[in-house]
Amino acid sequence: MSTYDNHRHESASDKLPLTRRHLVQLATWGIAAAMLPTSNASAQSLTQQVPAAFGKLRNKPVLEIGVVIFPGIDQIDFTGPFEVLVRVPGAKIRIIGTQADPVRDYNGLVLTPEMTLAEAPELDLLVVPGGPGQQALMQNEQLLQFIRRHHATGKPLFSVCTGALLCGGAGILDGRRATTHWSAIDLLPYFGAIAVDQRVVIDEEIVSAAGVTAGIDGALIIAALLRGDVAAQRIQLGIQYAPEPPFQAGLPATASADVLDDVTAKIKSLTESRLQTAKAFAAQMKRRTD
Repeated sequence: MSTYDNHRHESASDKLPLTRRHLVQLATWGIAAAMLPTSNASAQSLTQQVPAAFGKLRNKPVLEIGVVIFPGIDQIDFTGPFEVLVRVPGAKIRIIGTQADPVRDYNGLVLTPEMTLAEAPELDLLVVPGGPGQQALMQNEQLLQFIRRHHATGKPLFSVCTGALLCGGAGILDGRRATTHWSAIDLLPYFGAIAVDQRVVIDEEIVSAAGVTAGIDGALIIAALLRGDVAAQRIQLGIQYAPEPPFQAGLPATASADVLDDVTAKIKSLTESRLQTAKAFAAQMKRRTD
């Protein structure tokens, strides 16, 4: 039986609004919804209990934060969290490329790294974005080893969208709760992870965000864990992050059947490729344990 067949999958109530679903997960840490637009939002702290890896960084004057970029990245997986994390007091952002040359995101936007993986300093927080280009890196040992080395330090790691699959490929999600883009969430158990259908998931030092724009939510939570609620709220106000989407089509459960079918069909080839990679990883892990 494969890892996936064990059905290691958790789901919050699909009927809850995104912000409420977010709160359900945070409640596992005893964390309240200080960022939610409720009348008593200021009465409780988002960070009543801070994971130890984040707590150790609370009073560190300078925070070394590295974001990996690569060809075919979804730029908002990088630029969304960047808009938040660059405003964290004391943050020093390092843009780390899998290659020295500029890269194009999957829609053609050119992004320029300031250093390569080999040149990166020791980081306090590593951000691993996703995007269609993630699939080509699932066996890139230089990147996977870079992720493993950071994880071995015990310092925080933040995956955005299908960046979680890269973390899975690096072998750091075994037994850990995580989320990713809705089209790939069922692949997480192949990597030994417990898939959690929520917008942001915190498992000790590993924070994972669901698809694309969820990276902004995750980054705000990380800002709060690193520097406190008020610091995160200042960032939220500064970037005027108060989304009011014109449609309720941001989840498979709320999108119309036609919209879901169209989007699923568009990414079918990539989804199937990711599935084969995930199955191969699970088979390899099984052979090692037999």
